[in-house]
Amino acid sequence: MSKIAIVFHSGFGHTARQAQAVYDGAESVAGAEPTLYPVESIDESAWAELTVADAIVFGAPTYMGSVSAKFKEFMDASSKAWFTQAWKDKVAGGFTTSASQSGDKLNSLIQMMVYANQHGMIWVGLDIPPGNNNSKGSVNDLNRLGSFSGAMAQANVDEGAEAMLDSDLKTAARLGQRIAEVAKKLRG
Repeated sequence: MSKIAIVFHSGFGHTARQAQAVYDGAESVAGAEPTLYPVESIDESAWAELTVADAIVFGAPTYMGSVSAKFKEFMDASSKAWFTQAWKDKVAGGFTTSASQSGDKLNSLIQMMVYANQHGMIWVGLDIPPGNNNSKGSVNDLNRLGSFSGAMAQANVDEGAEAMLDSDLKTAARLGQRIAEVAKKLRG
């Protein structure tokens, strides 16, 4: 059994839907046991569960070109795990949402990747080519925003989470599936 922890912050529900898609993708892998951890609910028990997880997937909205402040608080609070190298050699990955097509989401994924690297984790990105990048492409393509580092989603500022595009959610599900597959392989 591979334990997949999905640690995320969601300001308006969009990133929570993305986290659920990552969960669904991970759950589709035989032997994977995903769990959602909103950063607001992380307590001593949750920190202990993260220590025994095989993979930790990080998710945050991109605000002002960076992860949200609440997610950054979680990052900073992980110093004990960093000091003891409790997450060393765990699989890691990331996802983010912003209102704009770019919204500097790549910066948030890089921030998560550097964070995972500082913990000695093994970063896993998407394994699908970018979509929606030719005259036959559309917003319905997987990986329509063209990220290799993790799953990106775009959500209009004047619409709720229920209006998110299926292609973005399916891309997040693919990331969850891939992370669970890699964790399973590494676990042996």
